[in-house]
Amino acid sequence: MVIGICILELNLPGVRSLKEKRGILKSTMARLHQLFNVSCAEVALHEAWQSASVGIAVVTTAAAHAEAVLENVSGWVEHNRPDIEIVGEATEIMHWHSAE
Repeated sequence: MVIGICILELNLPGVRSLKEKRGILKSTMARLHQLFNVSCAEVALHEAWQSASVGIAVVTTAAAHAEAVLENVSGWVEHNRPDIEIVGEATEIMHWHSAE
């Protein structure tokens, strides 16, 4: 089993409230789940209006597939959400082998 994890550090220019920020993040994360079958959550910067840290995870059988999915997620955000700026990105691929 391969687990791919990506943390996206985001800038949300123009956001004026936590309610607005959460609306943007909620709709974006729901769309990422629909399109790429990934799990997403806001993992830090919860009280900052114009900043967010979002964790994205995918479970698969191949490291190359995990990397491709996470790259596609990042590319989708850059291309389809002009209201969101990616200012940092960290990806990690983990391999898990059962004891059997």
